[in-house]
Amino acid sequence: MTDIRIYVEETPGQRREIIGPTDMGLSLMELLKASDYPIQATCGGMALCATCHVEVLAGPSLPEPGDDELDMLETLPVQHEGSRLSCQIRLTPNTDGLVVRIAG
Repeated sequence: MTDIRIYVEETPGQRREIIGPTDMGLSLMELLKASDYPIQATCGGMALCATCHVEVLAGPSLPEPGDDELDMLETLPVQHEGSRLSCQIRLTPNTDGLVVRIAG
């Protein structure tokens, strides 16, 4: 089993490290919920609600968002350059070191 480290910027300059497994097919949304972050995930990870919106601040390059994710991101009142739906980011060895902020 390979564990990866994800960093959540809780306040500017303050990051919390959370560790997630890459062998369970989990999404970043699931890891954030399990780590007691206030992610609603109303649609259960189907890219239908955007209540798991995060801002990617740094780290490895992620795969480009799909059409469903892009469509949902367009509905947000505020978007950032690194806006993504955490339900669409899979935990893989390639996501090790990712830095995100939960968009509120």
